[in-house]
Amino acid sequence: MDPASATRSPSVPGPRTSAAPTAVPPAAADPAADPAAGPPGGRAAWFAWAIGVSVYVLAVIHRTSLGVAGLDAAQRFGVGASALSTFSILQVLVYVAMQIPVGLMVDRFGPRRVLMLGITLLSVGQLAFAFSSAFGPALVSRAVLGCGDAMTFISVLRVAARWFPAARNALVMQLTGLAGMVGNLVTTVVLAQALHSEGWTPTFAAVALLGVGGFALVALLLREAPGTAVVAQPAAPVRVPVRAQIRSSWREPGTRLGMWVHFTTAFPAGAFSLLWGLPYLVEGQGMSRADAGAMLTVLVFSTMFFSLLIGRLLARSARARMPIVLTVITATGCCWAAALAWPGGHPPFWLLVLLLIVMGSNGPASLVGLDYARSYNPAERLGTASGIANMGGFIAMVITLLGIGVLLDALSPGTGATYSAGAYRVAFCWMYVPMLVGMAMILRLRGKVKGF
Repeated sequence: MDPASATRSPSVPGPRTSAAPTAVPPAAADPAADPAAGPPGGRAAWFAWAIGVSVYVLAVIHRTSLGVAGLDAAQRFGVGASALSTFSILQVLVYVAMQIPVGLMVDRFGPRRVLMLGITLLSVGQLAFAFSSAFGPALVSRAVLGCGDAMTFISVLRVAARWFPAARNALVMQLTGLAGMVGNLVTTVVLAQALHSEGWTPTFAAVALLGVGGFALVALLLREAPGTAVVAQPAAPVRVPVRAQIRSSWREPGTRLGMWVHFTTAFPAGAFSLLWGLPYLVEGQGMSRADAGAMLTVLVFSTMFFSLLIGRLLARSARARMPIVLTVITATGCCWAAALAWPGGHPPFWLLVLLLIVMGSNGPASLVGLDYARSYNPAERLGTASGIANMGGFIAMVITLLGIGVLLDALSPGTGATYSAGAYRVAFCWMYVPMLVGMAMILRLRGKVKGF
């Protein structure tokens, strides 16, 4: 049997090749790869997924914590927009750089060990950030945090692939993204209020200590696959060389299409929530910090809604993937064009709300890219392919964060304290550069992927 079809629902199109011996003996294959004795789903599957996704929720809290603390960080470390964006850029760069190594680690050592290491790095990085009072140490701590963050999402997807039937993977992936938005909600509501009332160090130290509970859950309760005690390691599998593993994943057009889908859809909402959303609403639109925080919750709840909607659509037909992606990209581009073109750079309240609602579709649509990577790769390289695809949106996010920061400083020379609506208006136009590049690559690759 074609090893790629073992991880694919019959309704999911993908490459079909003639039967050939697999590199991994059937007895040692991933449980998700054998349809006859494949993942059972059920309560045990949801329990394993819940443990893994709780770590992902915690990682999202760590990742987005700077989004509500951008103005506080600028004051604490005495930096401008370019230096402030360096925090998020470095964090995301480390995340991107770790995707392929993490994918290889998950394929070889299992998601449980990788999750435990990820929680440890998240906690250490956040604790160091809590006590940092200078720009340099704080920058290093965000890099450590980004490294830990990189180890969570792919590990959770691997747990889901081992526990759930392939036909439910797209839905479970969207539910994972939905659960992650709970972490974003905690950041925008609870963490923002804690920063105001408790201060910098107590707030970030408390977030760091949440990792103790997450580590205990994974270490004591997580089963990687059905029929395993704690760790499900294949018996002496055939090891594919690292370069061959990466090369095979990259040569698959579905992997590259998935990466560009993730690249083009994830970054607008990602850059907005990760760093520039709150400053844009407060400085550029004149909102209070409380009102801006409330506006960011609109983005969170919209993402939750679209996660459920897109998950249901993909569960019905895999052919909905490309129409969903193209619709989300077009709607996001049009809404930003209307907001940025509004006279004076001050769009009305209803348009800002509409913009945030539409951007709520970005995260769920980006997961379609990971579904492409999953559908067109065999089980033994799912982690590697997912890591490659997951790099896309974060690369675009780095490009966006850096471009906006540089443009803001260039348009407001000698200030560095606040930026005008006009400066934000011009700087945010930078988003169209990665958006247009990504759209061109999607249109180019879609013809190379059968049954896209």
